[in-house]
Amino acid sequence: MNEAARRLAPIAKDQAESQYREAPNNLEAEQALLGAILVNNDAFYRVSDFLKPVHLNEPLHRRIFEVAGDIIRMGKTANPVTIKTFLKADEKVGDMTVAQYLARLASEAVSIINAEDYGRAIYDLALRRSLITIGEDMVNIAYDAPLDMPPQSQIEDAERRLFELAETGRYDGGFQAFNDAVALAIDMAGQAFERDGHLSGISSGIQSLDARMGGLQRSDLIVLAGRPGMGKTSLATNIAYNIAAAYESEIQADGSMKAKNGGVVGFYSLEMSSEQLATRIISEQTEVSSSKIRRGEISEHDFEKLVACSQMMQKVPLYIDQTGGISIAQLSARARRLKRQRGLDCLVVDYIQLMTGSGKSSDNRVQEITQITTGLKALGKELNVPIIALSQLSRQVESREDKRPQLSDLRESGSIEQDADVVLFVFREEYYVKNMEPRDEFDPKYEEWKQTFEKVKGTADVIIAKQRHGPTGTVKLAFQSEFTRFTDLADPSFTQYEEH
Repeated sequence: MNEAARRLAPIAKDQAESQYREAPNNLEAEQALLGAILVNNDAFYRVSDFLKPVHLNEPLHRRIFEVAGDIIRMGKTANPVTIKTFLKADEKVGDMTVAQYLARLASEAVSIINAEDYGRAIYDLALRRSLITIGEDMVNIAYDAPLDMPPQSQIEDAERRLFELAETGRYDGGFQAFNDAVALAIDMAGQAFERDGHLSGISSGIQSLDARMGGLQRSDLIVLAGRPGMGKTSLATNIAYNIAAAYESEIQADGSMKAKNGGVVGFYSLEMSSEQLATRIISEQTEVSSSKIRRGEISEHDFEKLVACSQMMQKVPLYIDQTGGISIAQLSARARRLKRQRGLDCLVVDYIQLMTGSGKSSDNRVQEITQITTGLKALGKELNVPIIALSQLSRQVESREDKRPQLSDLRESGSIEQDADVVLFVFREEYYVKNMEPRDEFDPKYEEWKQTFEKVKGTADVIIAKQRHGPTGTVKLAFQSEFTRFTDLADPSFTQYEEH
């Protein structure tokens, strides 16, 4: 309290300098902001969306800001007279009473024009104090860590606290002028005109899918769902590699790099290891069966193709994180880090049900999935990248005669269906028809089954069940199971019945 009075009065010249480092703060900025609010309550609304009482360093200033905010929100006027009744009357600020201190703040206030600048300065200093606290805690815990807290838990706790610090109270939001939004829309249209394929979003590398969706739109949460064996991971891998392989950058006016075509891709593989994922991609690109690669049943010519492909793929900006059971907070922190260090244009998560919420434990899985999908949607908007999140379907699909999936088949479907901008289902009728093959080829139904199987062999349907920006419908693709590759049916590289 005496500190506030000391800052108001001239400091004695012979006063000794403090021998300790003081936490970052600016008492004059706090006094100027509070004075502006007391003179004109409109100043409060300029900072109230990001500045909270806890961000002020001086305890008395916190109480004044909090009381003033309560009074203003009630539609009343906050001034030295109305506020002083809610503060301790006998409290002293140096040689002044609280009432005198409030009157002094108001009398020395100049203007509310700089109120927002004062608020941002105060918030930034509060952020620095929080960073110091987190840093000190990290050091102290690392020195005297309890036995039941391994280093990995300490790292996760620090990441969680930094994530919370980054997410709360940001002042970069708020309303945006409509003419600014129109300018952004025109810029997007111009980029689409210049981009290969004339797409407003990032090309998936599959033309028939892009034609329906206009590419992958930035900030969209795209849920890719299917039953096991349908090829959802294969399709996600194909799209991720196509985007990364097509990456072309251009230098912006500020010296930063921006994707002109394709993009930098982050792939969270919670189910498969990075080696397994790389094997799939190599198989897809070289047309050497992944099962043969794993068993070592490849010729010298095939091996040469693998080596040549691996050398080419080393330049592809595709980054894989194979951490199992990652939480939404960890995923978000790592995605931000990747965007800052390498750039990021698309994110793939395989898959939602293998993630955990930010809390230490959750008895309600539906609520946890809601937290995950809400977090993914918020992350997509924050980083301005499309997020492809894979999801399992419930077993009720198998009990129906018509196996084609529906939105209600999504596991813990409420939040997934609600938060997703696009929902895609992968459906391969070939999978089910093949399982219905008669045991005896002399069975009267065998010929009928064979004809049905020939019609669906090597094909797959991508069902667009939901799309905020365009039509729903079905896109028929070619699927080469031995290479785990999806392509357009008209793609000349697709040979439906070719044996390898």
